[in-house]
Amino acid sequence: MYKDNERFWNSSVDDIKKGYSEDDNSYTCLICNKKFIKGRIYKYVDELYDSKKSVEIHIQKEHKSMLEYLLSMNSSFTGLSAVQTEIIKMFAQNISDKEIATKLDVAQSTIRNHRYKLREKEKQAKIFLSIMQLLSEDTKEGINILDNGFICDAHKTATTLDDRFNITDVEKTKVKASYFNKDGTLKNYPSKEKKKIIILEKICESFEKNKNYNEQQVNEIIERIYKDYATVRRALIEYGFLGRSTDCSVYYLKI
Repeated sequence: MYKDNERFWNSSVDDIKKGYSEDDNSYTCLICNKKFIKGRIYKYVDELYDSKKSVEIHIQKEHKSMLEYLLSMNSSFTGLSAVQTEIIKMFAQNISDKEIATKLDVAQSTIRNHRYKLREKEKQAKIFLSIMQLLSEDTKEGINILDNGFICDAHKTATTLDDRFNITDVEKTKVKASYFNKDGTLKNYPSKEKKKIIILEKICESFEKNKNYNEQQVNEIIERIYKDYATVRRALIEYGFLGRSTDCSVYYLKI
């Protein structure tokens, strides 16, 4: 599961724009991690496609677009305000500045100002990304590499992003060894935020990707690990590990 998260954050800008990564054997959707094996033929409706075309169709059919997905991510990841996100969505629909201003009940000059600020963000992002890539090339390692271990990336569906997610691989190993019994059950539920995140991430491994669950199924899975399933279930949703439909009838793994 960590490798799936790592794949997203280590992908190039071009791969993130496409929505999938490629290795020697397969193409992998960066949103849901579904794999399409090279050399295999996939069927959509009544048509047959190779693996590359299939992953492209999958992203379009199942996730609509990468722009929409990226804009739905937490603002801590995108760096965009709610208003900026909404305006970009309207830009993507080719809505004129005048129409956008009317929809938002603001002056047209306000939309122009948003364009200016977004352009400045774009320029900063290009320079910053270039700096980090050059640094990585010079040092032969990522910025998250420490003298002992590395800083783990937060899962891309995290609902917040702060110091709670400043966690190393060494810390994860120690916490899991301390809190879980050999049979996979949880000794007790931690009160500290960092430890909660580590524990919840581990519990997520009991859920299957791209599968829907009802509440009873979720409770049964969690209860096999820890008796207070209600507390854990709420936390999994609160921290963005599990998703839930508006009527609470369907649960699914988000990461």
